[in-house]
Amino acid sequence: MLQFITNPSEKYTVAEEVRMAIEGGCRWIQLRMKNASDEEVKQTALSLIDICRDHDAFLVIDDRVNVVEELKVSGVHLGKNDMNPLEAREHLGPHAIIGATANTAEDILKYKGKDIDYIGLGPFRYTTTKEKLSPVLGLEGYKKIISEVRGAGMDIPIVAIGGITLEDVDDLMATGVSGIAVSGAIINAPDPMLYTSQIMEKLLGIPYDKE
Repeated sequence: MLQFITNPSEKYTVAEEVRMAIEGGCRWIQLRMKNASDEEVKQTALSLIDICRDHDAFLVIDDRVNVVEELKVSGVHLGKNDMNPLEAREHLGPHAIIGATANTAEDILKYKGKDIDYIGLGPFRYTTTKEKLSPVLGLEGYKKIISEVRGAGMDIPIVAIGGITLEDVDDLMATGVSGIAVSGAIINAPDPMLYTSQIMEKLLGIPYDKE
């Protein structure tokens, strides 16, 4: 699976970013606007809902549980300093997608048996799209953490995040992660739609047919 994470760009609006990612085959969008107001996030989300719905794509919003609750989008992604995911579940109900950020096996294992849908584990390498960066993990870090989490009997989907490019996909998937999240590499590609489709081809193991 591929999650595309929006990021402010001088080249594209958020809606343009999302459209290109979706046209490239991505079906999981995270709207991330850390420094925006709730109203700005809401208005941007409203511009994305139709295209996501038309392509059966999930739309999750970073942090803003209140906006997710109001707009009834697919779910929320919560960082370590955001609302507790279990509290978010109480607000959003049983059908919302709720993801949580982790940097260590301990971060993940504390959710064992809890109603969390996926973990965003990272960062893989240094990235400029996040202001407060946890220690980078690299391939060996992912292997170690995945082994520890699976060895503890926890099978929650784990998505690698942080500075990931097309060239990293095969090696990262070999660590046992369930998918990857990509932001800057797609936005900054000469052709973001093509770049997204190339990632999808690697993830699926077959040429991606967007039709």
